[in-house]
Amino acid sequence: MKHLLTGNEAAARGAFEAGVKVCSAYPGTPSTEIFENLPHYRDYLYCEWAPNEKVATEVAYGASIAGVRSLTAMKHVGVNVAADPIFTATYNGVGGGFVIVSADDPDMHSSQNEQDNRYYAKFAKMPLVEPSDSQECKDFMKEAFYLSERFDLPVLFRMTTRVCHSKSLVEFGEREEREITPYKRDVGKFVCTPANAKRHRPMLEQKLRELEAYSNESPINVEELNGSEVGVISASIAYQYAKEVFPEDASFLKLGMTFPLPMERIKSFAKKVKTLYIVEELEPFMEEQIKANGIDCIGKRLISNQYELNPERLRRELFAEQAKTVEVDVKPVPRPPALCPGCPHRGFFYVMSKRKDFVIAGDIGCYTLGCAEPLNALDSVVCMGGGFSVAQGMAKAFEAIGATDKKVFGVLGDSTFFHSGMTGAAEIIYNKGRVIPCVLDNSITGMTGQQDNPGSGETLLGEPAPIIRIEDVLRSMGYEKVIIVDPQDLQAMRNAVDEAEKSEVPAAIITRRPCLLLKRVKHTKGLCKVDPEKCRSCKLCLKAGCPAVYMENGKAKIDESLCVGCTVCAQICPFHAID
Repeated sequence: MKHLLTGNEAAARGAFEAGVKVCSAYPGTPSTEIFENLPHYRDYLYCEWAPNEKVATEVAYGASIAGVRSLTAMKHVGVNVAADPIFTATYNGVGGGFVIVSADDPDMHSSQNEQDNRYYAKFAKMPLVEPSDSQECKDFMKEAFYLSERFDLPVLFRMTTRVCHSKSLVEFGEREEREITPYKRDVGKFVCTPANAKRHRPMLEQKLRELEAYSNESPINVEELNGSEVGVISASIAYQYAKEVFPEDASFLKLGMTFPLPMERIKSFAKKVKTLYIVEELEPFMEEQIKANGIDCIGKRLISNQYELNPERLRRELFAEQAKTVEVDVKPVPRPPALCPGCPHRGFFYVMSKRKDFVIAGDIGCYTLGCAEPLNALDSVVCMGGGFSVAQGMAKAFEAIGATDKKVFGVLGDSTFFHSGMTGAAEIIYNKGRVIPCVLDNSITGMTGQQDNPGSGETLLGEPAPIIRIEDVLRSMGYEKVIIVDPQDLQAMRNAVDEAEKSEVPAAIITRRPCLLLKRVKHTKGLCKVDPEKCRSCKLCLKAGCPAVYMENGKAKIDESLCVGCTVCAQICPFHAID
């Protein structure tokens, strides 16, 4: 029997079949569903959400050192957070097989950049495996664990958004239980002193030479010989697009292992065709190495290194062919992203937007949308944890130039606080920052789809867990005044901001109201309605930026199918036209 699975579901299945024992990750689109599917196999493995990607990598690597197969997964920017242990793990080597999933996001569907993480494999000197469909996600995962143990290295398993979320048929196999070797202490291998690292360095280069030799014979690097005019080297989802675009007599070298590249095999393939194309998404990772080996090929001269590929784009860029389209008399309706109706963050940003002397450093999460009109209440968003640290830098800069009229706030969410916000909070206290840190606590990791965190009270497996209270952490750091407020009570929200701003001691704000999508919380059902007789068409209610509120025939109106009765719009209306 075959099963229709996304790449993420198939990767989880592959880890199960490979006999993985310990799995740790931090959620991040497009990787999240890998770990959301691992609990299906809880009788065979342990899986968890860690506070951040660095911790997840260290947990998984620790399990590897102890002798079992382990897995960690994250989106591409998460690898930046995890880079420290990854680079050392390649020097030390592994115990049990250790696989790191990097889910890249070409076109930045839900990310702040589209970095090409294939370069991490080259930079950290570890094997790189890239599946192109769901069956390969399952099968290549098992190959990745084999590679890890055979060559004593972590393996980078790179997926992309289209591979993660597209569905294709998958044939299941049986779980292969790896014989557990009793843990044996090995200081020379796993203690990364300079002396040990110097000894490991030439060993790592030797492993890479052995890996390249294996890559030339690897079963996941496959030749498809159809003709001698055109040859294509490709990998990952780009291979699927290239198969649609190139003529049937084009030959392909499809690579599943893309670092080290199978250079001898590539040279042999290049001799079999007159014209060689390298089709890859984003950067010329393969093309640079192939050209450095003296092989003539065509790649980024025609194919842009920006945004994700698709068949239509490849036809246009490679062969100047325009796709046939049908003209229709339909205009697109602009729909900018917005906070959900009833989102607890809306009240906070509405209040903050009214103060033009506030400078607000934001962060990565649902609350990033506080930057959008009509709220327009963020000055910067850089990375997770930057809400506090960037705010500190801005405040110190304003101090240095005497701009004391600027009042700086740092904003991040509860999950981000545990991810990388606590160090920023410590930085503000330690270096006497004129910053008010604000934690927008909606009791869940909202943006990536309701994953639990150390403050939510449950684990990935749905088991009860101790709740780490954000206010206790902040007080222990030295924030003498921690103000907890319901952000949907606008007057209370204004009072909280005023109190924090005037405080003579270090102050912080926690807005606390559960996300409306959090299923285990019973939310009060309600509905706001506009009395058209009282409505004066001032449009102030639209300033809340709620998708449920709109104008019709010159009067405010509320979409009953969207409204959840949070009453923010009613509190804004100066004419009491909304009940």
